[in-house]
Amino acid sequence: MQKKIVSFLLVVVGASLGATFLPVAWEVFGLEKNALLNNGFTNGLIGALIFFLFSLAVAGSIAQFIQKIDKELSKISLQTLLIGSLGLIAGLLIGGLISFPLFMLGVPILSSAVPVVIIVSMAYLGFRVGTTRKEELVKLMNARKKTQVEIESAEEAAKNKVLERKAGENYHKYKILDTSVIIDGRVYDIAKTGFLEGTILIPNFVLYELQYIADSGDNLKRVRGRRGLDILNALQKEEGIDVEMYEGDFEDIQEVDSKLLKLAKLLDGMVVTNDFNLNKVAEFQNVPILNINALANAVKPVVIPGETMNVMVVKAGTERQQGVAYLDDGTMVVVEDGQHFMNQHIEVVVTSALQTAAGRMIFARPDHAGRGIKHEE
Repeated sequence: MQKKIVSFLLVVVGASLGATFLPVAWEVFGLEKNALLNNGFTNGLIGALIFFLFSLAVAGSIAQFIQKIDKELSKISLQTLLIGSLGLIAGLLIGGLISFPLFMLGVPILSSAVPVVIIVSMAYLGFRVGTTRKEELVKLMNARKKTQVEIESAEEAAKNKVLERKAGENYHKYKILDTSVIIDGRVYDIAKTGFLEGTILIPNFVLYELQYIADSGDNLKRVRGRRGLDILNALQKEEGIDVEMYEGDFEDIQEVDSKLLKLAKLLDGMVVTNDFNLNKVAEFQNVPILNINALANAVKPVVIPGETMNVMVVKAGTERQQGVAYLDDGTMVVVEDGQHFMNQHIEVVVTSALQTAAGRMIFARPDHAGRGIKHEE
């Protein structure tokens, strides 16, 4: 079908060109007075016939080229096409303004070929700037809009002379979730309590990674991926939580973590994660990070040497006679001589606590062995 449409369009173009330029050709051959040849119908018919024969050879290639362009355009997001079109229009306008003086000169080459080259070049440049610098343009427009809103708010406040609470800069920052923290699920509870302010942003490339995990052949990965998708749906449905999707992508970057850091820099946002390695890389690149594990460690109850607690020894420790127990929040308690009380609830006395990057460890000994420890004043 496309091949027939291309052939039809070429025939129409050929008829138009024949009616326009064949009279000049007849003058060259001295046939301008031949009424049978030199008339509009005959000239258009000859041009259409020539281009019809031409279409038999090139219509298939043109149709394949159009299909390839259509396939490439389908991969581009609507936002990218819109901004690219605006850039194309801006390039055409700038090229027209630059070429206008050249049109007025009347010099054959400067007034015909050069303006066309300038207009086409500026149009292409405008389209490329619109598509490749899309994120910067969106950020610039958002910044201008934000500045205008702040100016209007300041004028309104000065007019009414009412002291109101002003949201700080951090409130406006996007909180960009990575895959690990979505699967973990604790971010939903934190957001629901109101401690995670601002707008939660879910990039499309994170959503695609979650879908890939949910479709995995490995049963454990499939369960984790589906849990992450359920958490996203719960966040979106929860009232009072502002969730947005980011449809852009960074095609030149392969790793999702690198894309997250790039997006955080671009939007001046903060990455929410519980990935230790991503946390370290973000610190090196000066990208703000909210680590769920660090938050969990910060809100754990403080224990001091000499404090007693009731624990159940569940396994042997790495050192001789040591036993290991866990608190309700998952904190590991290493009990000296704990192997003698395996699978028993016992009273232990805290001897010391160690805070590490992976969490907190508490060292203790059975209560009867810790009577000599004095509580700190």
